[in-house]
Amino acid sequence: MSITTLPAEASGTFSIGGDLPVNRIGYGTMQLTGAGHWGSPADADKARQLLRHAVDLGCNHIDTADAYGPTTAEHLIRQALHPYRYELVIATKGGMTRQGPNQWAPVGRPEYLRQCVEMSLRRLQLDRIDLYYLHRIDPRVPFEDQIGALDDLRRQGKIRYVGLSKVTVAQIEAARKITPIAAVQNRFNLLDEGDDAVLDYCTETRTAFVAYAPLAAGALVNERGNPDAATHSIKWLLDQSPVVLPIPGTTSLAHLTQNAAAASG
Repeated sequence: MSITTLPAEASGTFSIGGDLPVNRIGYGTMQLTGAGHWGSPADADKARQLLRHAVDLGCNHIDTADAYGPTTAEHLIRQALHPYRYELVIATKGGMTRQGPNQWAPVGRPEYLRQCVEMSLRRLQLDRIDLYYLHRIDPRVPFEDQIGALDDLRRQGKIRYVGLSKVTVAQIEAARKITPIAAVQNRFNLLDEGDDAVLDYCTETRTAFVAYAPLAAGALVNERGNPDAATHSIKWLLDQSPVVLPIPGTTSLAHLTQNAAAASG
């Protein structure tokens, strides 16, 4: 991995967009669904308890998407956390459709993206979404039309900040010609470092780099039987750059507590 130009901080906060501060370790909600990220979880009460516990532990950056379930995770967030604490940042995504368990397909038509935002606002019971990602770029739709639709919604006050998921530096720069981009969400962990160029670019531009699958979908949780492997993996991410915001997801209260404590461990 290349060395970033700014010193990495082991803990603390980062301000998305320059004025939306979050604690650097958030909570990802993709696992709060049924098998294959489809349908409701086996224990919805436990899922809601996990969300409340995450916020109590200081995870004030909750990451979700309308495709998780689909819609399941957004409903659970509202049920568990509304009315929301003033410091809580809820980030969601749109532009990905579901056909069944473990099946995903991007749809980036502007009218569909507008519908996605309106429905997420309704499900989450929000007037404005703090951070909204284009979940995946749809290769069948002009890129500028997809980003333009989100920029229109930002100008209307329905989105505070626009983000991109699973993108390259060239795609981020192309999007920035249309609208400000406050966050990038790419896969990044000890087993799969992803695209170093994107992290370096985010570091240089002070763009939030939200690392999804920070524990490699659980592969790093019990690495070599080491109970501290998850903490080590999260701390490694925090040390890469001060803009890195890991969003580990778990259905275990114990693992959630351990993950949230990694910044101060």
